Amino acid sequence: MKLSRLGEFGLIERVRRATPKSRGVLLGIGDDAAWVASKFGSLLITSDLLIEGVHFDLKWTSLFALGYKAVAVNLSDIAAMGGTPAYLILSLGIPARFRSEDIDEFYRGIRSLAKKNGVALVGGDTNLADLLLISACLIGHAPYRPVTRAGAKIGDDVYVTGTIGDAALALKLLKSKSPQPERGPAAYLLARHHRPTPKVAAGTLLARERLATAMIDVSDGLLQDLGHICKVSKIGAVLWEEKLPLSPAYRALCGKEGTRPALTGGEDYELLFCAPPRNRSRIAKLQHGTADLVMTRIGTCVSARAGITVLDSAGKPLSIRAEGHDHFKKY
Repeated sequence: MKLSRLGEFGLIERVRRATPKSRGVLLGIGDDAAWVASKFGSLLITSDLLIEGVHFDLKWTSLFALGYKAVAVNLSDIAAMGGTPAYLILSLGIPARFRSEDIDEFYRGIRSLAKKNGVALVGGDTNLADLLLISACLIGHAPYRPVTRAGAKIGDDVYVTGTIGDAALALKLLKSKSPQPERGPAAYLLARHHRPTPKVAAGTLLARERLATAMIDVSDGLLQDLGHICKVSKIGAVLWEEKLPLSPAYRALCGKEGTRPALTGGEDYELLFCAPPRNRSRIAKLQHGTADLVMTRIGTCVSARAGITVLDSAGKPLSIRAEGHDHFKKY
């Protein structure tokens, strides 16, 4: 079968089914991170691959921002499991055109976010490559039982942290080759795209307080990522368009796009999670006075037969597909 037909997530599922269970693996392929047992407690392990021309374009991304983002995408996976990030292993394929000062700038971006989150760079590998290739593996601790994608129940609320759609709108601005402003709504969106803030504290709190039944980070698009929760939890979901948390910058620049980038765009690295209605007051208390812990209730979990529906302000279903990023289906 062609990969364009199978798709990225079909390929992952194919590999998962063919992979035998191993001793000490508490949760393997198929979630934001693997969960494995160790002699001194359990660990969370995740990895991401960033390739020049596929995930980033050096014409509009600085090497500092690229290093920062390489850490952010992995931190977000650990956050989605409620873990504590600890150790980073980084491997690079470096084109011959690069100077040592370029790599210094890249590592400066790595260190800036790693230090903020208590992450130590402990090793990796380097090699010559035609394009810049970044392979990052992040290992974290699981001080609490990890929150997986497979625990949501019918009747649970659906929440998302922060605001969504900012990174997707920023990418459209970058592709339009418009000048990058230093201030204003466009500058805000671009900062959200280049330097996303992974919600590690929110993920840890939700796991520690056992508030979330299922969780995932918004990397490939809200609807697509919600679809992953729905599939493994065997539920459906109804979202309310008017409840989607949109930043003032997004509202100022979305134009005719409306909420589509917020629903189908990725790379916001916010947390999407489900929680029983009885936890509403406890979730609300988490947010008092803490900007990084803003959590908005945007929908409810329903029967799997209903699929995923987005209702407009009049209660009518939007005609929008749960499309999101898939590396193989675009070919």
